[in-house]
Amino acid sequence: MSRTMIQAAVTMNQLQNKLDLIGHNLANSQTTGYKSRQADFSSLLFQQIDNLTDPANAEGRLTPDGVRVGSGAILGHTNIKLTPGALKETGRGLDVALLKDNQFFQIQVTENGVAETRYTRDGSFYLSPVNNNQVMLTTTDGQPVLGENGPITFADGFDEIAIQSDGQIVVKRGNQTEAVGRLSIVESVRPRLLEATGQNTYRLPDLDALNIQYVDVMQAVNPDADVLKTGALEQSNVDMEKQMSDLIMAQRSYQFNARTISMSDQMSGLINQLR
Repeated sequence: MSRTMIQAAVTMNQLQNKLDLIGHNLANSQTTGYKSRQADFSSLLFQQIDNLTDPANAEGRLTPDGVRVGSGAILGHTNIKLTPGALKETGRGLDVALLKDNQFFQIQVTENGVAETRYTRDGSFYLSPVNNNQVMLTTTDGQPVLGENGPITFADGFDEIAIQSDGQIVVKRGNQTEAVGRLSIVESVRPRLLEATGQNTYRLPDLDALNIQYVDVMQAVNPDADVLKTGALEQSNVDMEKQMSDLIMAQRSYQFNARTISMSDQMSGLINQLR
């Protein structure tokens, strides 16, 4: 196969990944607090032949040892666009929206018996019953929402509940008003480190491996500050016009690369017919 055909085939494969990313953004255009992804491409046009002898060079290698050949383009980075979305009034007491960039709610997710703290901008919360006539504040998926002292649980049997602008959760029992907890809201100092984990949540990478302290990435917000808008939800920040424009451009690029393979095949056929 000619180098031209290899370049086109590699690029088409990566363009398919970009199409998948655009489709994911479009599918989540109505997801509360969703942050759109953006694909950045890098060139693979390089060739290096220097007979490297390190055994590690052979791990996962598809070309002969000491030979590095790149063709086409690769999806180099997938960046999360963290600009805030528009706010939508709901009037529901357990719906809250964060007002500032790079701030997140903390939730507890358990997978394979291991509990992990994750982060989300989705402020659509619910109450789930637990033991001893207690209720727990959870996400739409039933994951516990974390407060200052862990998962937020309190006694059932209240008449009204509301989340105030500073994150404090207040219930009313008859004529008595009681504060039963406060949302633990953090601000990401280095939001580019966050990894998307699905279900509209994010996690931190292994900070020890990166030699980074947690406080250098996540910081607690001022507990007395008004950081929430109650009775509202943050909408997705997906720009439908840009996504459709990117979709058309990616499809055209895919078609041009497919045409390159077709033209190269025709040229090879003409060469083979020469006598």
